[in-house]
Amino acid sequence: MKVSAFGEKLTKGAGILSLMDDLGNALAEGGKIMMGGGNPGHIPQIQELMRERLRMLVEDDQALRKLIGVYDPPRGDGSFRRALAALLRREYGWKIDEDNICLTNGSQGAFFLLFNLLAGKTTQGGNRKILLPLAPEYIGYADLGLSEDFFTSVRPRIELIGDHFFKYRVNFDRIDLTEEIAAICVSRPTNPTGNVLTAEEIAGLSRLAQAHDLPLIIDNAYGLPFPGMIYTEAAPVWGKHLVLCMSLSKFGLPAARTGIVIADQELIRLLSGMNAVVNLATGSLGAMLTTELVESGEIMRLSREVIRPFYQDKMERALARIEETFSGFPYKVHVPEGAMFLWLWFPDLPVSCRQLYERLKARGVVVVAGDYFFPGLTPGWQHARECLRITYAQDDKDVLRGIGIIADEVRSIFSNKHA
Repeated sequence: MKVSAFGEKLTKGAGILSLMDDLGNALAEGGKIMMGGGNPGHIPQIQELMRERLRMLVEDDQALRKLIGVYDPPRGDGSFRRALAALLRREYGWKIDEDNICLTNGSQGAFFLLFNLLAGKTTQGGNRKILLPLAPEYIGYADLGLSEDFFTSVRPRIELIGDHFFKYRVNFDRIDLTEEIAAICVSRPTNPTGNVLTAEEIAGLSRLAQAHDLPLIIDNAYGLPFPGMIYTEAAPVWGKHLVLCMSLSKFGLPAARTGIVIADQELIRLLSGMNAVVNLATGSLGAMLTTELVESGEIMRLSREVIRPFYQDKMERALARIEETFSGFPYKVHVPEGAMFLWLWFPDLPVSCRQLYERLKARGVVVVAGDYFFPGLTPGWQHARECLRITYAQDDKDVLRGIGIIADEVRSIFSNKHA
């Protein structure tokens, strides 16, 4: 079939397509330990709450009619947006209202619209880029740009911590904000590493963005104020030049596909116009399920008291298993400060991370090769081929068994090198 350049761009060799294909195939085959995807864990208390909320909507004739039979406006459900704006004013003193908020069909859709609104080919014949000031960064960004050469990334500083931990730091000396840069984007906490940029790093990026009249996009899909999957000191930030992106997925509603963008009202106006063209309207389910939780502030309590402890406990068990099983080969783990991933680095790994991925998949463990997470970075950095991302969100028994298989496989690879 002959396809357009747009068709080729969105279907050929996309990292996120490969990831979702592998996850889907592995689930269909069964018998695999799923340590690769970003699907959140199943938290009984949250699921029971959503069951009750859904039952209430179904039993209310007017609510059910709105849920399944009425288009929302392009900015999304007005009640949810008003409730969220009020929550953020009350909790943080942010000077925003419902017109600063737009809902999208998932945060992936939000980034597709945002990135292509701000960057890419210009009417004057130029090309503007999204700057990722710290790579590795989220795999789903990489293929969202409709033009080539869409991203530019910066290698981080690597701070070694003890024998087996490390942390990426923003290397401000390497950041070059040329006329080509259209916006800066970071995730906090970062997918894939669990890194939480410090207040100083966020402030530094904010100053750079303001000085060059650029938007600073902060992806809060795992962060504050909800779902609150941050295990270190951090606070949400807001300013006229900031674009905050949130999601209900990691609160426990990934299938509801509810992305949230908070930004300057003019940018929200433009984004909602694109939303109308691409989606006509956003889905209502996520917003209607959670409006009362947002209105009361209960969503923040649940994030603090249920969601965060659920994932933090899982993370600590996974780390203990790594300490127990990883021996006989060099390894380091990025300090897990948030989200639901562990980022593993095997210095001087004798095979590429993609080869390691294939070997693990053959043994029934599905992970994600680390080199997918460096969009816009000049190829050739050895470190990028020595890393893996694993998730600890799923069943503890599977996660602990999977870590043991990873240890065994990596040990075998290093042993054969020295044989």
